[in-house]
Amino acid sequence: MQEMGKQQALILIQKMVKIPPLQALSLFNSSIQQGFQHTHHSISFLLQHLLDHHKLPHAQSLILQILSNKISSPFFTVPSLLHHLTQNQNPSMTTALLYESIINAHLKSQLLDKALIFFNEMVDKGLVFRPNIFNSLLGSLVRSNCFEKAWLFFNELKERVKFDVYSFGIMIKGCCENGNLDKSFQLLGLLQDMGLSPNVVIYTTLIDGCCKNGDIERARLFFDKMGEMGLVANQYTFTVLINGLFKKGLKKDGFDLFEKMKINGLFPNLYTYNCLMNEYCGEGKICRAFDLFDEMRERGVEANVVTYNTLIGGMCREERVWEAEKLVDQMKKAAVSPNLITYNTLISGFCDVGNLDKASSLLDQLKSNGLSPSLVTYNILIEGYSKAGNWKGVADLAREMEGRGISPSKVTCTVLIDAYVRLQEMEKAFQIYSSMEKFGLVPDVYVYGVLIHGLCMKGNMKESSKLFRSMGEMHVEPSDVIYNTMIHGYCKEDNSYRALRLLREMEAKGLVPNVASYSSIIGVLCKDGKWEEAEVLLDKMIELQLKPSASILNMISKAKKFTELKI
Repeated sequence: MQEMGKQQALILIQKMVKIPPLQALSLFNSSIQQGFQHTHHSISFLLQHLLDHHKLPHAQSLILQILSNKISSPFFTVPSLLHHLTQNQNPSMTTALLYESIINAHLKSQLLDKALIFFNEMVDKGLVFRPNIFNSLLGSLVRSNCFEKAWLFFNELKERVKFDVYSFGIMIKGCCENGNLDKSFQLLGLLQDMGLSPNVVIYTTLIDGCCKNGDIERARLFFDKMGEMGLVANQYTFTVLINGLFKKGLKKDGFDLFEKMKINGLFPNLYTYNCLMNEYCGEGKICRAFDLFDEMRERGVEANVVTYNTLIGGMCREERVWEAEKLVDQMKKAAVSPNLITYNTLISGFCDVGNLDKASSLLDQLKSNGLSPSLVTYNILIEGYSKAGNWKGVADLAREMEGRGISPSKVTCTVLIDAYVRLQEMEKAFQIYSSMEKFGLVPDVYVYGVLIHGLCMKGNMKESSKLFRSMGEMHVEPSDVIYNTMIHGYCKEDNSYRALRLLREMEAKGLVPNVASYSSIIGVLCKDGKWEEAEVLLDKMIELQLKPSASILNMISKAKKFTELKI
């Protein structure tokens, strides 16, 4: 069987050798459809034939089919075939092209580690005649968020592979995206030491990196240096610096640079328009943003979803929510599909104006359009319902969110705990509190405050005291609000001893009790006939410039008289 297969492969090779490479490939494909089982030799010959005639994309496509098992045979495995293809090859351009095809096919198949193995073989055999395959691998490492691996790869091979400007451009971009500006400047120096000149793309990348890392002055220096070197800044260069200036609050400088861009004969691109519209919307200058929107369309620059979302966000901030919603219809007419950000922005806008029915309707619309609500969507709605005091709506949203398997954030948990406390469902509030640890969330002082308030309102001072003391174990300092809540709770059950103890604890920590705390304790002390202690607290209030009410003075006076009558 094996011998017969080899004979058939030999006959096919003899046919393919007589015809041009693309016809040979067509014959090869036809043979597969007819059930022909190929061998190492038939595939090796076809690849060699294609590469000898510089048909690199076709050779790469063939290897890709082998890697994905679209082409298979009982006569070889993928590893055995690749070993056969690369063993004992003479150092020639065809062999280099074969390796390049194998590496590119592995990269397209998301097999980066295997691609690196073949590249190392290629280097060891002295087959890297040009930097393009190195650049492809370096780019893949950077895009895969393997920055440290990319940096190591770059440095290990700088003595063995001839780099070009693009090699440096890829690595500089990786450094900037990783927030490592020092390394990007180091690379710029190395590039120049190697006799290479940085191009507009490299300078633009460096300017963008400086802007994103908050170093706007250095970004400006690079921009000026470009001109000194005779490099002409393009639309993207201007735009990244304009955006950087805006983010630093240097609005005038940003708009001045935009004017300079136009004087230099450069028309804004989509990114420039989006950047400028975002700034106008942030300043509340919606009309100016729409002027730019009209201008870009007149110039044939098509708006994208970011453009529309920017305008919708600007209008929602101005509470022009119905006009904002009309923009969604305009989007659809322009064949731009609203995304999750579009709906989240509109839902937030309607929640802010108190129209929860419309916000809920938009949630349904979002789902019917095939989008899935995110944690952000639910947080917006939960906060909206919470502000409106619709605690049942908050609880319903929490259940829907849980049903979708969305883990809550600290904001979600805090609002939900508040909702359940207000609904007097303390058990559910504590369930959320307990689940926070499971989600890796640490309760803050506000969460403790809400729970303690709920327990105190229920008169459950034993549990509220236990929770209050647990704050210290969690290294969360109680606020003055929590102390005042606890004092009020103890006073409701006439426990002046515990209330006074907390009052003194507050004072020792430099916290100032409020008028209500003093009034409550004075009331309980007077009730117990301890008017002298009450007067001490009254003096303390006056010392702290807290104005006692007439009722407090009356209580002390009555307690005093009552004690005197008893005597």
